[in-house]
Amino acid sequence: MPKLVRVYIKNVLVGFALSAAFVAALLYMNVGNLWHLISTSDMGWIAVLMLFMFNGIVFAGVQFAFVIMRMEGHDDTPKGGKRQPVITGEPARVKVAANR
Repeated sequence: MPKLVRVYIKNVLVGFALSAAFVAALLYMNVGNLWHLISTSDMGWIAVLMLFMFNGIVFAGVQFAFVIMRMEGHDDTPKGGKRQPVITGEPARVKVAANR
């Protein structure tokens, strides 16, 4: 398996683990009376599943982006100077077509 695919799968698993911890913390701390709403509804498990899945997608994407952006890449090619503009002080002629 390519290294990038292995890194992606690992970070997706980490993102969904973070999502599980986040949803558990939300329910444990009863943020916005969420535990009561879920525990008293017969469809509360769907809300928990949706919270877990959608937060898992977000956390997995952020985790993968964080790891990719931290990868080292050394560019040892010459840079070609400071690329500062050269000022000549002479005005440039510009042709403009005018309609009569």
